[in-house]
Amino acid sequence: MEYKRKEHELPLATEKWGWKYHHIGIPIKEPIPGEHYIPHLEFYVKGFDISPFGIEYMRFDKDSPFDELIKTVPHLAFVVPDIDKAAKNFEILNAPNSPMEGLRVAMIKHNGTPIELMEFKKGE
Repeated sequence: MEYKRKEHELPLATEKWGWKYHHIGIPIKEPIPGEHYIPHLEFYVKGFDISPFGIEYMRFDKDSPFDELIKTVPHLAFVVPDIDKAAKNFEILNAPNSPMEGLRVAMIKHNGTPIELMEFKKGE
Protein backbone atom coordinates (compact mmCIF):
# COMPACT_ATOMS: atom_id res chain seq x y z
CA MET A 1 0.00 0.00 0.00
CA GLU A 2 1.33 3.42 -0.94
CA TYR A 3 1.80 5.93 1.89
CA LYS A 4 -0.48 8.94 1.53
CA ARG A 5 -0.37 11.57 4.23
CA LYS A 6 -3.50 13.51 5.14
CA GLU A 7 -3.31 17.30 5.52
CA HIS A 8 -3.55 17.21 9.33
CA GLU A 9 -0.96 14.44 9.79
CA LEU A 10 2.70 14.91 10.57
CA PRO A 11 5.27 13.21 8.30
CA LEU A 12 6.12 9.57 9.02
CA ALA A 13 9.68 10.58 9.94
CA THR A 14 8.42 12.54 12.95
CA GLU A 15 5.09 10.89 13.74
CA LYS A 16 6.01 7.19 13.48
CA TRP A 17 9.79 6.92 13.27
CA GLY A 18 10.46 9.38 16.12
CA TRP A 19 12.89 11.59 14.18
CA LYS A 20 13.07 15.18 15.49
CA TYR A 21 13.47 18.21 13.22
CA HIS A 22 16.80 19.93 13.84
CA HIS A 23 17.48 22.39 11.00
CA ILE A 24 17.31 23.19 7.31
CA GLY A 25 20.62 23.63 5.50
CA ILE A 26 20.64 26.03 2.56
CA PRO A 27 23.64 26.00 0.22
CA ILE A 28 24.86 29.42 -0.89
CA LYS A 29 27.56 30.51 -3.36
CA GLU A 30 28.65 33.93 -2.03
CA PRO A 31 30.34 34.68 1.31
CA ILE A 32 28.14 36.20 4.02
CA PRO A 33 29.31 38.26 7.01
CA GLY A 34 29.88 36.22 10.15
CA GLU A 35 30.15 32.81 8.51
CA HIS A 36 32.32 30.27 10.33
CA TYR A 37 34.81 27.98 8.56
CA ILE A 38 34.99 24.26 9.39
CA PRO A 39 38.42 23.31 8.02
CA HIS A 40 38.26 19.51 8.15
CA LEU A 41 34.99 19.55 6.16
CA GLU A 42 36.01 22.44 3.90
CA PHE A 43 32.88 24.54 4.20
CA TYR A 44 31.48 27.64 5.90
CA VAL A 45 28.32 27.85 8.01
CA LYS A 46 26.20 30.64 9.42
CA GLY A 47 22.92 31.04 11.21
CA PHE A 48 22.48 27.69 12.87
CA ASP A 49 23.22 28.95 16.36
CA ILE A 50 21.10 32.11 16.08
CA SER A 51 18.07 31.10 14.01
CA PRO A 52 14.92 30.38 16.04
CA PHE A 53 13.76 28.21 13.12
CA GLY A 54 16.97 26.23 12.64
CA ILE A 55 18.08 27.86 9.38
CA GLU A 56 21.71 27.21 8.47
CA TYR A 57 23.53 28.65 5.45
CA MET A 58 26.35 26.59 4.01
CA ARG A 59 29.06 27.60 1.54
CA PHE A 60 31.37 24.87 0.28
CA ASP A 61 34.98 25.02 -0.87
CA LYS A 62 35.50 23.82 -4.43
CA ASP A 63 37.19 20.64 -3.19
CA SER A 64 34.87 19.98 -0.24
CA PRO A 65 34.35 16.21 0.10
CA PHE A 66 30.55 16.39 0.02
CA ASP A 67 28.32 14.98 -2.69
CA GLU A 68 27.29 17.58 -5.29
CA LEU A 69 23.63 17.21 -4.29
CA ILE A 70 24.48 18.34 -0.75
CA LYS A 71 26.40 21.32 -2.12
CA THR A 72 23.53 22.50 -4.32
CA VAL A 73 20.15 21.39 -2.87
CA PRO A 74 18.76 22.44 0.54
CA HIS A 75 18.46 19.65 3.09
CA LEU A 76 16.41 18.93 6.18
CA ALA A 77 18.16 17.56 9.25
CA PHE A 78 16.66 15.25 11.84
CA VAL A 79 17.94 13.95 15.16
CA VAL A 80 17.60 10.17 15.20
CA PRO A 81 18.17 7.71 18.05
CA ASP A 82 20.30 5.32 15.95
CA ILE A 83 21.91 6.68 12.79
CA ASP A 84 22.87 3.28 11.40
CA LYS A 85 19.33 1.94 11.75
CA ALA A 86 17.76 5.15 10.39
CA ALA A 87 20.00 5.21 7.29
CA LYS A 88 19.85 1.52 6.39
CA ASN A 89 16.96 1.70 3.89
CA PHE A 90 18.16 4.80 2.05
CA GLU A 91 20.84 5.71 -0.47
CA ILE A 92 23.83 7.10 1.46
CA LEU A 93 25.33 10.34 0.10
CA ASN A 94 27.92 10.76 2.86
CA ALA A 95 28.64 7.91 5.26
CA PRO A 96 28.32 8.48 9.01
CA ASN A 97 31.08 10.75 10.28
CA SER A 98 31.77 12.93 13.29
CA PRO A 99 32.01 16.67 12.56
CA MET A 100 32.42 17.37 16.29
CA GLU A 101 32.74 15.58 19.61
CA GLY A 102 29.54 13.80 20.65
CA LEU A 103 27.84 13.95 17.24
CA ARG A 104 27.59 11.56 14.29
CA VAL A 105 25.97 12.65 11.03
CA ALA A 106 25.14 11.01 7.72
CA MET A 107 23.48 12.30 4.58
CA ILE A 108 20.90 10.17 2.82
CA LYS A 109 18.96 10.76 -0.38
CA HIS A 110 15.17 10.59 -0.69
CA ASN A 111 13.41 11.48 -3.96
CA GLY A 112 16.38 13.54 -5.13
CA THR A 113 16.66 15.49 -1.87
CA PRO A 114 19.46 15.24 0.69
CA ILE A 115 18.40 14.52 4.27
CA GLU A 116 20.83 14.83 7.16
CA LEU A 117 20.61 12.36 10.03
CA MET A 118 22.15 13.39 13.35
CA GLU A 119 22.86 11.17 16.35
CA PHE A 120 24.02 12.88 19.52
CA LYS A 121 25.98 10.98 22.13
CA LYS A 122 23.68 10.13 25.02
CA GLY A 123 23.53 13.01 27.48
CA GLU A 124 24.69 15.65 24.99
